[in-house]
Amino acid sequence: MYEFDANMDTNNTAKLEFAVQMTCDSCANAVKDVLHKEPGVQSVHIDLAKEEVLVETALTSLQVQSLIESTGRRAVLKGMGSSETDLGSAVAMLSGTGPVQGVVRFLQLSKDRCLIDGTIDGLTPGAHGFHVHELGDLTQDCTSCGDHFNPFAKQHGAPQDSERHLGDLGNITAGPDGRASFRFEDSQIKVWDVIGRSLVVDSGEDDLGRGSHPLSKITGNSGERLACGIIARSAGLFQNPKQICACDGVTLWEERDRPIAGKGRKVTDTPAAHL
Repeated sequence: MYEFDANMDTNNTAKLEFAVQMTCDSCANAVKDVLHKEPGVQSVHIDLAKEEVLVETALTSLQVQSLIESTGRRAVLKGMGSSETDLGSAVAMLSGTGPVQGVVRFLQLSKDRCLIDGTIDGLTPGAHGFHVHELGDLTQDCTSCGDHFNPFAKQHGAPQDSERHLGDLGNITAGPDGRASFRFEDSQIKVWDVIGRSLVVDSGEDDLGRGSHPLSKITGNSGERLACGIIARSAGLFQNPKQICACDGVTLWEERDRPIAGKGRKVTDTPAAHL
């Protein structure tokens, strides 16, 4: 196991906008109370009429969603933003031929800081290489995503190295349940540079260019590509008024009961015609 800290953890806050099923003041108060008790939450604003909750926090989006849903209300993340000027955000929905699937979000906090927040399920416990690849091409699953995003023709390295691919994001670590939930910053990735490219999680640990294998300086020798997704522009704060996903017909609340990506996401039954 390579003990190098591949990711730059962050205590910097971001603003998360959730749609939350609330019908009364007691619902709103329950949500506000559970969030205010959490040290990682800086502020909470609730609009009961719009069923919206805005949280400024250093927690992952999954942690905040879990706190809200611990009150018995369902929640869906609608947008992310910075406490500073909105510099852009993006999202990738990862899936593959196996059980691995997840959602990863990018938020440009400043010119030199990009926040990466995500949850990926179905992994084997342990470390997994995590990279932005140059192509947003999934025609042959993850094999057509191209190489690591590397516009300056550098050797593979760790996120904190000056000699690294721009797409080198180090490792994410899955727990015994196969889930990797993470939140970290990167100083080289820019949201506007990765939109349209792909994000890939690998089967093995990235050696960060420090190994003896011939692939160490090329890919980190992190194994096969397990799951991938195209990085697409996503909604910032208050930019997502829709209640239905136009790409797959899944409503805001239906998606809470469906896989976040891959098989089972879309409605496959043809509705009966009403003539």
